[in-house]
Amino acid sequence: MSDGIHSLDQADPLCRMGAAELADAYRSGSVSPVDVARACLARAEEIDPVFNAFTFLDHEGALEAAKASEARWAEGAPLSAVDGVPATIKDIVWVKGWPARFGSLVTNDEPLVEDAPSVRLMRDAGIVFLGQTTTPEFGWKAVTDSNAFGITRNPHNRDMTAGGSSGGAAIAAALGAGVFHLGSDGGGSIRIPSSFCGITGIKPTFTRVPAYPASAFGTVAHIGPMCRNAGDASAMLTAMSGRDRRDWNQGEGNLAPLEDLTSTIRGSRIGYWTVPPAGKVDAEVAALIESLMNQLEAAGAIVEPFELPATDLLETFHIHWFSGAAARLAPYGPAEREKIDPGLLEIAEKGAAYDAKTLVAAQVARAEFGAKMDMALADYDFILSPAVTIPAFEAGLEVPAGSGLERWTEWASFSFPINLTQQPAGVVPGGKTADGLPVGLQIVGARGQDAKVLSFMGAIEGIAGRS
Repeated sequence: MSDGIHSLDQADPLCRMGAAELADAYRSGSVSPVDVARACLARAEEIDPVFNAFTFLDHEGALEAAKASEARWAEGAPLSAVDGVPATIKDIVWVKGWPARFGSLVTNDEPLVEDAPSVRLMRDAGIVFLGQTTTPEFGWKAVTDSNAFGITRNPHNRDMTAGGSSGGAAIAAALGAGVFHLGSDGGGSIRIPSSFCGITGIKPTFTRVPAYPASAFGTVAHIGPMCRNAGDASAMLTAMSGRDRRDWNQGEGNLAPLEDLTSTIRGSRIGYWTVPPAGKVDAEVAALIESLMNQLEAAGAIVEPFELPATDLLETFHIHWFSGAAARLAPYGPAEREKIDPGLLEIAEKGAAYDAKTLVAAQVARAEFGAKMDMALADYDFILSPAVTIPAFEAGLEVPAGSGLERWTEWASFSFPINLTQQPAGVVPGGKTADGLPVGLQIVGARGQDAKVLSFMGAIEGIAGRS
């Protein structure tokens, strides 16, 4: 279990402040962005040897950016309301001057010459980048370990996984090494570590946050925020959303801007999704989420049972994901493949064996499922479910020991269907098991309704209690 020294409560008070609180302090001059950056860098140095959240920390770059922010606030001319807020970036997203290793031994460490679109937007808002967080190789699985950077561990029990593939980001958020943490989510990689580590995260509507280069895993891959609460997640998502012509998938138009909304629990129409398309729900997870749903009903929500309007979703997702893995590894020869995670090689081999007819059939099945889910979200305000079928399990494994499961997708089956549909899906803490491991609640909304989802996430945080 956590020894207490590394809990958020033991962090420097500057590391526990949220974005709005920091803005007020910067505006008044009672706190400097430089002091906050230094405190968060020190916190990162403190926790990293224990939990392995970072690939590296950019002390020089962070302090230079923080000094510039300090000067802007002193002049009364911040670039945005989140100018000077400290952030981390996952090791699969480009940051100018940093390498992007993608958690792999077969990539190089040459500094990049441009920012990814999401990073550019955050930089334009004055956000301070502390460092880069860990991921499994090429973000291929929902736990975080790699041959390049080792095993990333859960802040509530270091013997357990933090989840993935944005595991390092979840730890940094949970333990106070920054306020904003950029993650990516192709099958649950924001929502799963958010659930396992007891934080808040959201996979936004596809294309709200621009992406470049395009993911080899295709249009199931999203970029989004991971934070300690929904208010910070909303502020971060606002900063990182926008138009970038390098992202062809965005088309010519923008999604409607994020609005300031106040969702109320009373009167909300909720579809309660309890049966995943693969795997079984742990009894303790089911009981915690059921208790929370009872609280929502008591607060005036209208809750009805909901079943996914499709079958064979596991195979549909595998065809998309495994073929993406095959494409991602295509440039690497036999000598390089000896250095690659064996599990990633296995799914890439399966992906390479799919024929064109199989790929097209999976794309058609996905389109039909997505349309039905769009129709369902016309009837419901939200669809709620457990974030993950199980609590965190032993670190360094893809599936729980003795479970009989073959791949991470079998226990991540509340998350990957919503990557197929491209709808926004957030996770908030929903309680803890008897062993003290967090369990998350997933909130799914209609495409484009990210603000509505975030507001409802905040409303649930008010009744669920936080770790």
